[in-house]
Amino acid sequence: MHVPDGFINAPVSVAAGVAAAAAVAVSLRGARRELDERTAPLAGLVAAFIFAVQMLNFPVAAGTSGHLMGGALAAILVGPYTGVLCVSVVLLMQGILFADGGLTALGVNITVMGVVTVVTAHLVFRGLLGILPRTRRSVTVAGFAAALLSVPAAAAAFTAVYAVGGTTDVPLGKVLTAMVGVHVLIGIGEALITTATVGAVIAVRPDLVHGARGLATPLKLRVDGELVDAPAAAATAPAAGRSTKKVWATGLVTALVLAGFVSFYASADPDGLEKVAADKGIDRNVEEHAAAGSPLADYGVKDVEDARLSGGLAGVIGVGVTVVAGTGIFWAVRRRTTDAPAATATSTPVA
Repeated sequence: MHVPDGFINAPVSVAAGVAAAAAVAVSLRGARRELDERTAPLAGLVAAFIFAVQMLNFPVAAGTSGHLMGGALAAILVGPYTGVLCVSVVLLMQGILFADGGLTALGVNITVMGVVTVVTAHLVFRGLLGILPRTRRSVTVAGFAAALLSVPAAAAAFTAVYAVGGTTDVPLGKVLTAMVGVHVLIGIGEALITTATVGAVIAVRPDLVHGARGLATPLKLRVDGELVDAPAAAATAPAAGRSTKKVWATGLVTALVLAGFVSFYASADPDGLEKVAADKGIDRNVEEHAAAGSPLADYGVKDVEDARLSGGLAGVIGVGVTVVAGTGIFWAVRRRTTDAPAATATSTPVA
């Protein structure tokens, strides 16, 4: 759902840009509560993974495809504030390097694909966790619903923006029906990808999933013959001390394989917004992208004739640039922590 230049007029594009900048500023402050030295590199990896999976368009209807937006996935894995930043980094890289999503429409894209999806997913996810049993399965169930609903919410948000600043005269009722209808189908794919990814991470490292924090059974200590709950620091120390290098390396290799190889087999059909825009006439005033001459425009490397090699190289470069940019940003805004001296205890932990 990358909005190109020319869909939305200048005043509304500027207003959306201001709103997006404000959301990013708030998220930069909020991300300090979600990130530390251990999780900041993982947030950069989440951004790179979203970039890679967005290259994998999947068919949803005759002549229409969809791709991951990633707002729900990011919100669950690294938190809502960091999630907004993850999607924003991806959209910035796509717009500047790959001519995907208009530069004048960057504010619209961040607002619709970043803020709306993350906020919707976070509210749905937390609401469901509040009524479901506190189990790992509840996290995946809530994640499925959150991802599913976040996509049509973004479609409705785009329609609202178009109603105010659209550059063509199109019946809004038909646009809304078409946008929400096709993006409900895309939302099913989003939900499946989100659930599979969150489930895979929970299976190996539940302590790294922001949305799964607090689900572990409290550690018990035997004191004077009685079992008591261990202090929070003692209960979480084993998880906090575990290295994240293996998870980071596995995730990075997965992203590189998806972007560098699997992306060649992605659907070539237009995505939901492109299809609706063509059918309803929204794209009559579309403008050529300012970065159309970029060496990586349209996810291919300029002057590389082989389509498989060109697309694969572009995907690998995109993953690399995104993980470096994302990790740098998240490392800069992380919460600084100091390692407290390890306390000695004479009590024996009991499972």
